[in-house]
Amino acid sequence: MKTDTVTTGTAKTGDGEADASTPGIPSDLAERLWTAVIGRDEPGAMALATAAADAGADGETLLLDVVAAVQRRVGLEWAADRIGVVEEHAATAIIDRVIAVLAHHHPVPHPSRTRGNVTVACVDGEWHSLPARLLAETLTRRGWRVDFLGAHTPTPHLIAHLHQSNPTAALLSASLPTHLPTAHQAITAVQSLGIPVMVGGAAFGADGRYARLLGADAWAPDARRAADRLARGITGRHAERRHEIDDLPHLADQEYTFVKSNRTALVRQCLVALDERGPGMRAYSAAQRERTAEDLAHIVDFLATALYVDEADLFTSFVDWTRDILTARRVPAAGLRLGLDILAEQLHDFPRALGFIRAATDTLPAAPAHSGPEAV
Repeated sequence: MKTDTVTTGTAKTGDGEADASTPGIPSDLAERLWTAVIGRDEPGAMALATAAADAGADGETLLLDVVAAVQRRVGLEWAADRIGVVEEHAATAIIDRVIAVLAHHHPVPHPSRTRGNVTVACVDGEWHSLPARLLAETLTRRGWRVDFLGAHTPTPHLIAHLHQSNPTAALLSASLPTHLPTAHQAITAVQSLGIPVMVGGAAFGADGRYARLLGADAWAPDARRAADRLARGITGRHAERRHEIDDLPHLADQEYTFVKSNRTALVRQCLVALDERGPGMRAYSAAQRERTAEDLAHIVDFLATALYVDEADLFTSFVDWTRDILTARRVPAAGLRLGLDILAEQLHDFPRALGFIRAATDTLPAAPAHSGPEAV
């Protein structure tokens, strides 16, 4: 299962697609760019973007309302099973290169030092750098000096960089909710330096609820509003809380710690149980078994994250999304319920975990007796 696109992994970066009233941007540009990208026509995609820039299109609008819109469509098409993983990766790679070409096609003047410098990075483990890159490009165009550290920035490396650069603020991006615990560590570490933190990305919720829970100083739903928020100034409003150890008192029950540290064993035990209860699994190829193991690992990861933030909705939303993905791929969702039932048996002594699993299971059709899932 690929869980890193659209609903669980890609933040909306712009406020909408450009229309015919946008100077320099034809009303069909997004559609034409999509056709080039999905057709693996990199030169054509470059030509469309640079022609719009030459025609006077606003660079920020072109990036956030056209290029980002095409990337969102890539994710939606993958989720609907209309394109495969290879096509999704190829399209994303072309879009990344389009952004690079636009960044250098009409060089932005050297930023004024009066605006200050900021650091933009993805949290440790987060490989989806496109939303953060769009933010970095937007801030550069608005006159900030930006250090863009890219994907998967280990927190110790981030802190070392901030010690040297002492930026006005650090802007951290995370697309997958499973990176929230790591994001929390990064937020706390950066704030300990006296540097305010703004966060963004789908991981923090559509309303920024997890940004507030984890003590970030600011949150924005997309690059444009992040730039606006930064321009108004960010102060370290949570300085007095930085060293408290009871920000998340529910973690005292150790359920998150158990699920996180026993991830491999839980997946292995679930696979053994699926073999016993689902005779169909015995005929699986090595690739099918590997995919099922990956699916179970994602389920355990999202359960652990839900326990970390103490919110059943996070896990239920992921299970609902997984059901939709399986349905699009013509895999019976009943198999997903069987997998959750088996996981619940493994965690019978953990009331919060059981409650979250039951809440998610209640949204699924009943698993048929003596049948194995095509995939979990």
